[in-house]
Amino acid sequence: MTPIPSERLDAILTRHDIVTATLSAGSADSETFVQLSRELSELEGVVAAIHAYRAAASNLADIQALMDEPGGDSEMRNLAAAEKPEAEAGLEAAHRALQLILLPKDSADEKSAILEIRAGTGGDEAALFAGDLFRMYGRYADAKGWKVEVISESEGTVGGYREVIAEVKGKGVFARLKFESGAHRVQRVPDTETQGRIHTSAATVAVLPEAEEVDIVVNDADLKIDTMRSQGAGGQHVNKTESAIRITHLPSGIVIFVQEERSQHKNRARAMSLLRAKLYDAERTAKDAARAADRKSQVGSGDRSERIRTYNFPQARVTDHRINLTLYKLEEVLAGEALDELVDALVTEHQAELLAAEGMA
Repeated sequence: MTPIPSERLDAILTRHDIVTATLSAGSADSETFVQLSRELSELEGVVAAIHAYRAAASNLADIQALMDEPGGDSEMRNLAAAEKPEAEAGLEAAHRALQLILLPKDSADEKSAILEIRAGTGGDEAALFAGDLFRMYGRYADAKGWKVEVISESEGTVGGYREVIAEVKGKGVFARLKFESGAHRVQRVPDTETQGRIHTSAATVAVLPEAEEVDIVVNDADLKIDTMRSQGAGGQHVNKTESAIRITHLPSGIVIFVQEERSQHKNRARAMSLLRAKLYDAERTAKDAARAADRKSQVGSGDRSERIRTYNFPQARVTDHRINLTLYKLEEVLAGEALDELVDALVTEHQAELLAAEGMA
């Protein structure tokens, strides 16, 4: 085990005491109170892990002292020797838990997310696959108790989606979905294939942390806002109401078009939410690139063009190429039931990389 410096742990405990005392005194203004309350919430988990780690280390030290005591009772030494393996395992588990909780936190992990899925190569089959992916994430969200709201959609000619953008609302959504960004590939026999040949199609997934106004400040002068009638089939509303919104962010060239709601006000709010998410993601990506210029993370690079996963129907398998993990649970993954097995493996790999980067592996 790589030792964790006591000075670092003592500093955390001291900070926890200071924050607790400041909040108890009731002297902080409202803004400071909110900031300190949030910090205390984060510190409490770390402090609990430190106490558990030190208790486990103390327990093992006491057992070792009994075993090493000169002239000690042989029965006590035998009991201590029998307890030592369990104490060592307890210390190792506590050490690992403390290492993980001390890793640098992604400030966006607790946020909701914007999910974008676009059909890639493969024509109609790619659009159908994009639909399959959207249903997979929808079922996964349902199991987690998250809420999915479509912001924008463009349906394929035979079903599925050419493009679908949705908000996935809930605590910790981005932490679980952020490794899904990239190119997803499907290998299967399309319904229209008369010769039984396997076709390969693709869809790209992008997961962006939802940004609040405090995260990204958008200057109204940088926006060009157009209103227009909604497009596509859909009854009288489509042709008579100018509820669709197109927002162009002039400095970045990002264009957002939303027409899902009947209300222009609601469409504008959704368009601004999507714009903030894109600007926030661009800012995060630039910072990450600068921070990791000398090393590229295998997991979580977020490169939309990177082929990350293959769904092979003839063999009923799903392979994540970043961690060389194959599950023969295609139906369960697409049903959202076994997706956690992939996500957990990706999170574990990412944590291992962070530990190595911090010199704690």
